[in-house]
Parts: sequence; structure tokens; C-alpha cells
Amino acid sequence: MEKLLFSPSFYLFHVVFLSFVLLSMIPIRGFLTFNFSNSGKYRVECFNMKSKSLISKRQISIRLRKMIKCICSGEQLMVDELNYSSESLATRDYSASGGYSSRPGEIDTKVDNSNIEEAESSLRESGYLNYEEARALLGRLEYQKGNIEAALHVFEGIDIAAVIPKMKVSISRRCEPNRRRSQSDAMPPMSMHAVSLLLEAVFLKAKAFQALGRFQDAAHSCKTILDTVESAMPEGWPENFVSDCKLQETVANAVELLPELWKLAGSPQDVISSFRRAMLYRWNLDIEATARIQKEFAFFLLYSGCEASPPALRSQLDGSFVPRNNIEEAILLLLILIRKSVLGNILWDPSLIDHLSFALSISGEFMTLAQQIEEFLPENMERKERYYTLALCYYGEGEYMNALDLLRNSLNHRENSDCTRELLIASKICADNKICIEDGIKYSCKAISQVYKSCMHMVAIANCLLGVLLSSKSRSAASESERVFLQCEALGALKDAERMMRESDPYIVLHLCLEYAEQRKLNIAFDYAKKLIQLEGGSSVSGYILLARILSAQQKFVDAELVIDAALDQSGKWDQGELLRTKAKLRIAQGKLKNSVETYTFLLAVLQVQHKSLGTTSKVVKGKGNRDRRLEMEIWHDLANVYTALSQWQDAEVCLAKSEAINAYSASRWHTKGLLFEAKGLHEEALKSFRKALDIEPNHVPSLISTACVLKHLGGQSSSIVRSLLTDALRIDRTNSSAWYNLGLLYKADLGTSAVEAVECFEAAAFLEESSPIEPFR
Repeated sequence: MEKLLFSPSFYLFHVVFLSFVLLSMIPIRGFLTFNFSNSGKYRVECFNMKSKSLISKRQISIRLRKMIKCICSGEQLMVDELNYSSESLATRDYSASGGYSSRPGEIDTKVDNSNIEEAESSLRESGYLNYEEARALLGRLEYQKGNIEAALHVFEGIDIAAVIPKMKVSISRRCEPNRRRSQSDAMPPMSMHAVSLLLEAVFLKAKAFQALGRFQDAAHSCKTILDTVESAMPEGWPENFVSDCKLQETVANAVELLPELWKLAGSPQDVISSFRRAMLYRWNLDIEATARIQKEFAFFLLYSGCEASPPALRSQLDGSFVPRNNIEEAILLLLILIRKSVLGNILWDPSLIDHLSFALSISGEFMTLAQQIEEFLPENMERKERYYTLALCYYGEGEYMNALDLLRNSLNHRENSDCTRELLIASKICADNKICIEDGIKYSCKAISQVYKSCMHMVAIANCLLGVLLSSKSRSAASESERVFLQCEALGALKDAERMMRESDPYIVLHLCLEYAEQRKLNIAFDYAKKLIQLEGGSSVSGYILLARILSAQQKFVDAELVIDAALDQSGKWDQGELLRTKAKLRIAQGKLKNSVETYTFLLAVLQVQHKSLGTTSKVVKGKGNRDRRLEMEIWHDLANVYTALSQWQDAEVCLAKSEAINAYSASRWHTKGLLFEAKGLHEEALKSFRKALDIEPNHVPSLISTACVLKHLGGQSSSIVRSLLTDALRIDRTNSSAWYNLGLLYKADLGTSAVEAVECFEAAAFLEESSPIEPFR
């Protein structure tokens, strides 16, 4: 008998080897020989007849654990007639390839009980450990110790392609119903424990590749696991499938890891395919794992920037909803997750609301978001946050008063001490839509008092909204002195906002530009318009249009047209509608009526192609489609006015018929029709059209002025009625030169008024005419 000292660093190989020894030490009729090749591979040859075990599996387990304990304690073990190298399989293979060389005492001797149990299980099921299983166990040990390269080297020694067919057969036979089996069926080529061990080795190999930055190889290794299981069980993982729990754990980990590996490998389409595969195939995942996969897939669809193709036809059920794009698929996943959370199947995740809000907002589905929020339980969302989010939904949907009412309810609640967000949103709704101006001023002032000296950025925003609201109030002031006072206050608030901002804000610059332009300080307005275009980087056509209007007010029509041409070069085809209309109006102002007709005709063709191309697939497209229809209607009105000026009555009537097909109840259409009748000399018919326009929109300024002019021409009406119509027009728009001019004519013809009033009206009309833009600044 010869003494042999085992190194604690490499005990696993001895576990494997001594397992063979332990089983072979059973008395048999015959003899055993152990042969070792130079490459480190071993072969156990058994000669003679059948052998029968004389010790139970329980005894094998006890003896095996005693041997492991002895090995790990560093004691000497007596083995008869054995003489082999003390180097482990991993050490020998890796050293031969130029890697590290291991010596006794260099590596921690900590025992991994799971490896011992794996060896026991394999021995109990099959009575032996083959070469692949031994490498799988040894590779796992090296991986657990942090020797990633050594572990990978061991794993690469496993010919996984050769054992995959056996694994498939073993898995498929295990999941067959008992009624389909017969006594004559051959035993599976591999035990389920061996299958689990080898699949875990493939998974750890993928993890090793990942740790070394070889993401493509890692993804392919991980995909091998899923391909094997899916091929063996094409109908999915049976619910009553009884097997080693380690196999289920390995497969579940591989399902979750594969999309992440494809992300790291930079293959977005493979990421999408792996996510869909994880959700469509029955992997028998727990509900939390399924929720994690759905959430990660939704995030990837929203923020990856990769356009996903629709799911394959074979995965689509009859009558089921099939997402058409990334956003729809992400919304569907987020709604499923929220439903699970509300039902208590998974833990509540507040971030789901943020992502769903983003997805539905860019889709224009604000009311869908509002419905989801209304269904949440009180413990899922605070009352203040619920009201605020609902207000934003209604605001986005265009229901401004409902949004304002929700904000008022939130502001009136006693518990809401810090309500700066609500105050600012309420102020913005009032400012942008010119509703409840007094309330908006009150909200913005309260916001300034709450955040004063604590957050200058918020104070600047509140001051800006206050300036916009004061400017709106000035346009409806009862007296000239009040109007001037409110304009000064508005301009001061906007300047304060600009001064408080660390960086220039486009919203503040825009309203400063508009305020100076309306006060006819055109040079200052021109500078702010150029600054606005620079801040926006030319991304918005509104800045170019505003600059062109300011230039037209300075009577620089050629320069204004050059600005529009530059904007047309930088903008997309579908964003050129307002630009082309502005260009046509500039040509009208220069007397180029026929050129303007060509521009309008081209614009109508663009709108028609755009309408057919975009369709009405989403609410965002529908909203843009509604704006385009309104623009088309105004273009027909402009064309009708041009044809009227050219005395082409029939063409003008055709344009009005086209406009009527879009909207028969348009004040602008009836006013244009009245101008056509007036040009024909049909003043009575013109008056009827103007009155119909005022019935639809009582504050329609052009119709007020035209009605006054026709009444004055027809006579028979008192001058007070005409004066009332003109003063109403000036009350709404004090910068209308035509209203001032006609009022001056009325004062001149009225002998009961002084000539001074007529002169003042003519002076105002002359000043405004010289500085009037082709279209109103706002």
C-alpha cells in the first residue's frame, strides 16, 4: 500500500476519481484497470462479468463524504495500488495552454457542498460520472472561486454539441405522459441530473464570456440552452414536469440573461426576438420573473431607438390585438404590468406610471392615461399626485376647463401646503388659452410668493406667466390709460423673468419679442426674433414666421421672403404649410397676385399628399390632420380673396365651395363670401354674409369692420350703429389700421364731432398701416 497526499486546492478531481474507486472497490468477479493518457484524460476499464453492489447507496454517500472531509482537511489518505498525478483537471489543462500553474496552498480550501451533492446525485442515478459531468463540476468550482479564465477553459473542453441530442431525448422522454411509455422503451441516454449539470455548465460558460467581454459568444452559449429545451419540449414546459429544481433555475436564468447579452452585443433585433421568445414560450417562469422580463422589454421598446417589427404571424391569435409599432407594444406591456400590480400579483412599482405616461403622451392617448389613473387604488397614488396628473391629461386632450377645475380642487385642499407645480400649471393654462385671466394672475402671484428667494428658476417662470397674463388683460382694457399701464407691467414682468434665468429661455424670449412687436418697437422685436431662432437652433418654423412678420411690418418684404426660403430649405416637407402660406401673403403684399396663386396651388397639393400619406393612425396624427384641415380652409379663403381682387368671380366661388365642404360654419368663410358680393356690387347680399359671420363669431373683427362699411355705404342707419361696430372692433384689436381709418371717415362725415378726433384717427391709421405685418404677430 502506498501513501498519497492530496492537495486541498484541487479536491474536486479527486472526488470524481475516488468516486470511481469507491464504486469499483465493491467485490466483483474480475478485475479493474485504470489507464491515464498524457492529455489528462482517464479511462476506466472493467473486465469480466456482471458485478453486484454489496453496499447500499447510503453507505456510498457516507464513505464519499468521509473521503471529501479527509481530502479537504489536508490529511493523508491510504489508497491501494494507485499512483497518479496530484494536479487537478483544470490545473493540468490550463497550465498546458499557458495559463496559471497551481500549487498546494495557493487557493482557498473552502468546500462547496453543492458540488459534493452534485457528485452524489450523479452517482446515485447512474453509478458513474462521465467526462463531461466531471468537467462541468470542476468548471463550476473554478467559476465560484473567481477563476473565470480557468473555468472557461474547462467548460470549452466539454463537447456540448455531442451531448445535446442525448439531452433532448432525455428531456422529451421525461415529459412524456405515463400512458405513452412501455416496458420495452429504452432508458433515457442521460439522467435528468446530468442534463441539469451540463446545462448549468453552458450557462456558467455564458457568464464567463460575459465577464470577459465576449458578449456575442455569451449570447450564443445562452441561446443553446433555450434551443435545447424548446426543441425537446415544443409544446412548452409541462406544469406537472417533475425534475431537478436546478434545471428549472438554470433555464429561468438563461431566459432572463439572453436579452441582456444581446443588448451588450449591440444586436437590437436579437434583443427583441429574445424578449418575445421569453414571453411567448411556456418556460414555467414565476410571475415575478415574467414581470421583470415584460418591464425590461417595455423599457427597451420605449428608449432603445430601434424600430421593432410586428410579432410573427404564428404567434398571433385570431381576433387578438397586434401592436403596430414600438409604442403600442410598450403600452400594452405596461398596462399588463399595472393590472398585475393593482390585483396584487406583483409588488407595486411607481415608476410604471412615469413610463406609461411618457408612452401615452407621445401617442396622444391622454384620456387613456386618465382612465388608468382613475382606476388606481388610493394606496397606489396620493390624492395630490392623482389630481395633478389628471389635470395634465385633460390639458393635453384640450379640455382646459376640466384641467383647471382639477387644479382648483387640489389647491383648495387643506393638506396641500406646497403646491407650486399646481399654481404654475394653472397659470399656464390661463395664459395660453386666454381664459380666467384674473385667476391666472392670482395663481402666478401666489407662486412667486411661495418660491421667492428659494428657487429663482421657478420665480422666473412665474414672472413670465404673469407677464403673458397681464399682456392678455391689457388687450381687453376698458381705457387707454389702463391698457398702457398693463402693457408696462407685462413688459416689466417679462424682463424680470429674463434677468432671473441663468440661461435664455425660448418661451420668455418669444413673449418678449411679441410684446415689443405689438408695441411697434420693431427693432428690439427683430433682435429678439433672431435670438429665438438661435436658441431653437432652427428647429421650429414659428421663429422664422415671426421674424418674417416683423420684417414685413418694417416693409422689408424681400428680406422677409428670403427668411421664409431659408426656413423652407431647413424644414421637412410636412412642416412647410405655414411657411408657404406666409410666402404667398408676402407676394400679395408686393402685388404679385399670380405668383401667390402658384404658391397657394402648390401648398394645396402638398396638403393633399400629406393627408393621404399620414392617414389617421393615431391621435397625434389626427390632431395634426385637424390643423392641416383648418390651414387648407384658410388657404381656400385666401385664394378666393385673390381671385376676387383679380375679378375672377367664378374661381372665387369654386374656392368658397371647397371651403364649405371643410366647414360650413366658418366666420372667415362668410366674411370672404361677403367681400365677393361687395366686389360684385351686391351690398345687400354682402351685408347678409357679414351678419352671418357675426352670428357665428360675434368678435370677428374683419366682419365688424366690413359690416360698418356696408351700412355706411347703404345709408339709412344712424351713425351711432356704425360707430359702435368700429369701436367694438378697436376694443378687440386696437392695432387694426382699417378700423381707425373708417372711424376717422365717420368722424369726418359727422358734423357733430370735431375735426381733431378725425385727425387723431387718421394719424393712428397711418402709423399702424406703415408698421402692420402681413398677418397679426400672435
